[in-house]
Amino acid sequence: MRTLLSALAIGIQVVLMLTLVGVSEGMLRDVAVRSRGTGADILIKPPGSSILTFSSGAMPEGIVNKVRELPHVAIATGSLVHQVGNAFDAIAGINLAEFNQMSGGFQYVEGGPFTAPDDIMIDQVYASQNNLHVGSTLKFGVSWHVTGIVVPGKMSRMFANLKDVQDRYSAINQVSVIWVKVDAPKNIPAVVEELKNLLPDYGVWSVEDYVSIVSADNVPMLKDFTRVVIGIGAVIGFLVVFLSMYMAVLERTREIGILKALGASPGYVMGILLRETVLLAIAGMIAGIVLTYFARAMLTRFVPSFPTVMVYAWWPRAGLIALAAALIGALYPGFKAARQDPIEALSYD
Repeated sequence: MRTLLSALAIGIQVVLMLTLVGVSEGMLRDVAVRSRGTGADILIKPPGSSILTFSSGAMPEGIVNKVRELPHVAIATGSLVHQVGNAFDAIAGINLAEFNQMSGGFQYVEGGPFTAPDDIMIDQVYASQNNLHVGSTLKFGVSWHVTGIVVPGKMSRMFANLKDVQDRYSAINQVSVIWVKVDAPKNIPAVVEELKNLLPDYGVWSVEDYVSIVSADNVPMLKDFTRVVIGIGAVIGFLVVFLSMYMAVLERTREIGILKALGASPGYVMGILLRETVLLAIAGMIAGIVLTYFARAMLTRFVPSFPTVMVYAWWPRAGLIALAAALIGALYPGFKAARQDPIEALSYD
């Protein structure tokens, strides 16, 4: 039972690492998918805004007209993304006609587009998570009436008319991101350069460049958080194996005494415990991978707004971290066993 619980605890350590990495990678991929879903070639964000979200910061809406005047710009449209509820919920105020022209339009699962000032469209993920349908009412400081449910993958999970979002949330003539469609792919680098000259303090990226930099390595807080959780997981594995092996040494004191009386070397005794530790870590790693699929299924079922993926590249990393923590945890009990005096061990009760 002790061995089973120890392997399960190591498995939980692996689950912590793989689930955290899976959620982080899933959310970053979701940002990439939503960015590409707009159909834009270039995006512009205000000075000092977060690279990870579209709702941080605001800029004058008049900049959109300046962008439209540049050569090779086919479409330019501004969006005001207003955060509501928790940190992952936001309403995107859009010019529906311009956004449809750029993105190819929404696919409606239920209902249709917004028409009235308090109308809002939501995607399937948000509707499923909150059990919403056409006709439902949402309250984010002000009330919104759900008129349509759309297929996800276009910038946000909730959409309303740009002017209405500006008016209702006191952001008159402001936008938080500008999306630009270029007349030909070959002209994207030139337009990006012109935009950087026109707006030197603003964030200007081609969508593909933006997607490439949206990674855990470029989000310092996420990177540090991941390291902290992995460190906690390693400490858990170390303590579990330390306690398990220490108790095993105490329980097998007479057996160790017999082995040493028969001529077993300290290295041989140490090797027995280390081999047991390796098997324990391998069993824990396998259990952790299996439990990670279960954790992913639970997150998908109950928190669909947290897209989770299996990052297979992290399987060997998580396994090595678990194994290293386990071996370190087994060192002191191993040394204690190897240094047992045969006479004292045989008389141990």
